Amino acid sequence: MTLALLLNIVASGLLTGLVYGLAALGLSVIFGVVRVVNFAHGEMMVAGMYGAVLLFGAFGLDPILSAPLVAAVLFVFGWALQRGLVNKFVERPEHMQFILLLGIATIVLNLLLMVFGPDSRGVMVPYVFDVFEIGPFHQDATRTYAGLGAIAVAAVLFAFFRFSRTGKAIRACADNPLGARVVGLNLDGLYALTFGIGAAVVGIAGALLTLVVEARPQLAPEYTLLSFIIVIVGGLGSLPGALLGGVLIGVSEALAGFLLMPSLKALFSYVVLIVVLLLRPQGLLGRRS
Repeated sequence: MTLALLLNIVASGLLTGLVYGLAALGLSVIFGVVRVVNFAHGEMMVAGMYGAVLLFGAFGLDPILSAPLVAAVLFVFGWALQRGLVNKFVERPEHMQFILLLGIATIVLNLLLMVFGPDSRGVMVPYVFDVFEIGPFHQDATRTYAGLGAIAVAAVLFAFFRFSRTGKAIRACADNPLGARVVGLNLDGLYALTFGIGAAVVGIAGALLTLVVEARPQLAPEYTLLSFIIVIVGGLGSLPGALLGGVLIGVSEALAGFLLMPSLKALFSYVVLIVVLLLRPQGLLGRRS
């Protein structure tokens, strides 16, 4: 095995990991602000994948171009879900939140099975067989575009929370909910907005992932668990940590799939999780409580 081949495998895992990290960003945003774990996260991601597949089949719309439309639909869904149901459980015990979100996940998953069936559905974009060659690196165009799209969306999300007034208000709610309420911030409205943003981000990740993976309902629980692993590895509530965790998981899966067996990819995700928990329990970029 040559060094160039190894570098290409790592680069491929990095690009896929960026999309994983973008999906985990949505989960981290929701948990970091609302303090509710979205157990329907993978189902929302797969719904985003099917949205991109439908738009491609109906209008020939590239998943990258359809991502904003998918995000808009999932934003409305997430906003309404938080406003109508989840907000009533924010102050309740964690096990009640778990049962609520698990029930929503089950409903969404079964709706996807009823509408689309168990078979895989993908997109055949014109550049599916194109390859970019830069020095020793040879990467397929679909994976490259998906990774670059994930970077762009993550940059916009970071800028929103860092510079916009609404983003700063959401951060204030995350840091000190009581203080935010005292100074007049509408916590319920900001929570709903945050949940909508998290759903929109994971919808975009799902749309981008259709360039790499075919959509099928059975992926939903896998992506929910994968997002949890990434968020824990990166650090609960840390947006940069979620992106870093996604890259680490993507690279580890790529190396495990090539050096060992593709069926062992998921095993290495758990190995990374265990190592991080042993050495740094708060996550790579998490803060000690």
